[in-house]
Amino acid sequence: MRHDDGRLLVERAVATLRDGGCARIVVVLGAEAARVRAEAQLGDARLVDNPTWKSGMGGSLRVGLAAVAEAESEADAVAVAVLLVDTPGIGPDAVARLLAAADGGSKSLVTATYQGKRGHPVILGRDHWAGVATLATADVGARAYLVAHADLVQTVPCEDIADDTDLDVPAEPE
Repeated sequence: MRHDDGRLLVERAVATLRDGGCARIVVVLGAEAARVRAEAQLGDARLVDNPTWKSGMGGSLRVGLAAVAEAESEADAVAVAVLLVDTPGIGPDAVARLLAAADGGSKSLVTATYQGKRGHPVILGRDHWAGVATLATADVGARAYLVAHADLVQTVPCEDIADDTDLDVPAEPE
């Protein structure tokens, strides 16, 4: 799927993370893996496949966390920023704001909020990866872990700089 600016959504998401301050980027591929590999201009982003993509974003989150945790080149990674490709209203400013707030390093749990509701991006410190992966099922992603550890989650308002509208979710009637 392409954004209004003509770029593939995955290209826009990678640029958002990179421009927001992420040093290394892992892209988890699912339904459109072949197309992304053939068409997308993703620079040095590392591509990993989620063979169980039909099961929902929980599987993609598990695959992404495992790819970072297992890669020798990522051994120094203390946290990951999670961004969905189908939220093109989130730009680099939101990523940078969350990265700046994630001062707990490997202990960080930071999520953007929009009018008080949690959204993306999300910063997950390394100390939480195993727990997040255990609870990430279907289309739940990190939500169950964040709810279970609400006392540790730092929320960062982002509605002034981003729009977390998910293109997969139909807009509510006004």
